[in-house]
Amino acid sequence: MKFSTVSAIFLVSGIAAFSPSATFTRDGKTTLSMTNNNMERSDFFKSVAGSVAFAALGPAQPAMAAKYGGIGRGSTNMASPSDAIIDNDIMSSDAVQKSLKDIKSYYEVVTAIKGEIQKNPQADIAPYLRKNFDFALLRSSLNTFNTAFDEDTQRGTDKIIRIIIQDVDELEVNSRLKEGIPRSEKRLVIITAKLNKLEKAFGDFIAFS
Repeated sequence: MKFSTVSAIFLVSGIAAFSPSATFTRDGKTTLSMTNNNMERSDFFKSVAGSVAFAALGPAQPAMAAKYGGIGRGSTNMASPSDAIIDNDIMSSDAVQKSLKDIKSYYEVVTAIKGEIQKNPQADIAPYLRKNFDFALLRSSLNTFNTAFDEDTQRGTDKIIRIIIQDVDELEVNSRLKEGIPRSEKRLVIITAKLNKLEKAFGDFIAFS
């Protein structure tokens, strides 16, 4: 069974030990345990951009557009879990099962932050996002789980991964509060939309398990 070059590259990068869990405490803070990885955000996005660009050069791009729709932000077409081709040996491996557990924990983090924003639209969630979403660990978990699928399935799941990574970054940027300046209604709408989109993307990805 063949697997995409992108997944092979990500798998070589190693699997970080990470078992996140999120809860809001009485003072409104989110707590999460993780092993820190000090990859810089700029380095991370250079890595992702390079890998995505490399994948885009492959001959499978037209087929991907035909089967799964566009790649841009406005596109909503995704691969279907019912059509996924899974390598059961890889899926049952310790590494992939751990990555799936981590992805489910990320989903819980998003749900918890979404609930906090609903209770308190002025909640300062930016520190929670920075703490709970280490980009190197997030990337490792997503791409390790993705290695359990064949190339055709990965053409769809790769898109879910890109959406998650992009929206986590954009959510963190839009969630920042300036001291003494309340969050505007427009910014709240953006944050809520990003949280809803992330909740769906993580849920869609988990559905492939």
